Amino acid sequence: MILSGGEGTRLRPITHTSAKQLVPVANKPILFYGLEALREAGIRDIGIIVGDTEAEIRAAVGDGSDWGVEVTYIRQEAPLGLAHAVLTAEPFLADSPFVMYLGDNLIKEGVASFVDEFRRKDVEALILLARVEEPQRFGVAELDGNRIVRLVEKPKVPPSDLALVGAYMFRPSIIEASRAIKPSWRDELEITDAIQHLIDEGKQVEAHIINGWWKDTGRLEDLLEANRMILEGVVSRCDGSVDEESRVDGRVVIEEGAEVVRSVLRGPAIVGRGSKVVDSFIGPFTSIYYGVTLERSEIEHSIVLENSHISDIPGRIEDSLIGKNVEIARSMARPSTFRFVLGDNSRVGLV
Repeated sequence: MILSGGEGTRLRPITHTSAKQLVPVANKPILFYGLEALREAGIRDIGIIVGDTEAEIRAAVGDGSDWGVEVTYIRQEAPLGLAHAVLTAEPFLADSPFVMYLGDNLIKEGVASFVDEFRRKDVEALILLARVEEPQRFGVAELDGNRIVRLVEKPKVPPSDLALVGAYMFRPSIIEASRAIKPSWRDELEITDAIQHLIDEGKQVEAHIINGWWKDTGRLEDLLEANRMILEGVVSRCDGSVDEESRVDGRVVIEEGAEVVRSVLRGPAIVGRGSKVVDSFIGPFTSIYYGVTLERSEIEHSIVLENSHISDIPGRIEDSLIGKNVEIARSMARPSTFRFVLGDNSRVGLV
């Protein structure tokens, strides 16, 4: 079960018009990484929890055949918590053990080895944990060996630095546990409370602390870091065109139909299909999605979504997430003024 029904408030204004799970990291929607991870774990029957962005998720994923899986869409009436999502999916889950995967999370090592471990063990739940610097932002676990003895959701005083990663393995008992709990102060049915109910009932709940990187991409800084981490592993490829006056340094992917003219590309970076880079500089850790035009400008450590146009920017753009169909251009008109059309929760830095 993949959860893709959240509102993505921390990535607004991008998520006012797009599902946060479809924001691309290294030119691939975040949700697709989850689908690939479950397929590699041998899972072929996947339910996707959807909300207001259902149409967009359906259009991107389809029936799952591109990944060799079968997808069922499960509508959640409102984002009322992860345990509420479990109850919503009960007809789909039936009496089967299952993986619950958060659609805006990235786990470098995937989940195949953890699914195998869960199949071998006689436990009601196997919960993935990772050490984090800000545990108060997450559900946090307290352990006795490998056994989880207590879970707290977003605690003001965390009992440890072990945060719940966005992947869980459950037996069907989690459904009854989700039914037994009450809404939290956030008015949500928390999965941490449902797991705690299993523990309080004497059920065996174990943890696996992951060693590779994991990212909850709900914030801009985490999204950019995830983009950086994935780009570090790219292999150079040029399926587009690069003229003789351009220079490409390091690991750079130039996708089909992309053009690079009189420009410098310094990897790791990726330029999407049909994009055009003219008289510009693309620095490390930058992902340019498809149909983008970049002219006489510089950018690094950023993500640019599809069909945007950037031209004649006097300074370097960095640490930025630029949405789809955006136009950023320097105007030579007089008098010299700034003119903006910005959505809710936009942020603009001027120098």
